[in-house]
Amino acid sequence: LRLFFLSFAGRARSFEGLLRTDPVPEEGEDVAATISATETLSEEEQEELRKELAKVEEEIQTLSQVLAAKEKHLAEIKRKLGINSLQELKQNIAKGWQDVTATSAYKKTSETLSQAGQKASAAFSSVGSVITKKLEDVKNSPTFKSFEEKVENLKSKVGGTKPAGGDFGDVLNSTANASASAAEPLPEQTQASP
Repeated sequence: LRLFFLSFAGRARSFEGLLRTDPVPEEGEDVAATISATETLSEEEQEELRKELAKVEEEIQTLSQVLAAKEKHLAEIKRKLGINSLQELKQNIAKGWQDVTATSAYKKTSETLSQAGQKASAAFSSVGSVITKKLEDVKNSPTFKSFEEKVENLKSKVGGTKPAGGDFGDVLNSTANASASAAEPLPEQTQASP
């Protein structure tokens, strides 16, 4: 294999003088232009180019075979190491992500988003403080106090067990408990049913 590559490198150097800078006609170009180019070459030059063409095609074929053998060897090594396609994909994604995070654009974007998050957090905290203050203002307002007194009076009339003055949460809990116990049958009712 080493001999092949050395031979290939030697041939490449010998071909440098033979390479021309004339444009190669593309598919669909005028055939007359191609014919006129071959008419300017001598029989010897044409024969030499044909030989060179055959050698280059043979080298391409050999390189394709070497590449296929190397790919097969690579696949065998990966199989022995237990590396499968999914693991390769994970490694490629991790490497890609690492490359992305190393870019200055990512760092600038990350920094900007971090600052925006901090500002948003401060704004939400401020809004939360304002809402808390407003709720306290509502709770201390005369309308709410009047409503709370009416609920307490109603509680004392319905329940009668606690004196007025409990807080609003206690009033709601006791009212809910009173409603639940009213829905349960009395002990006499359960004994009377056979």
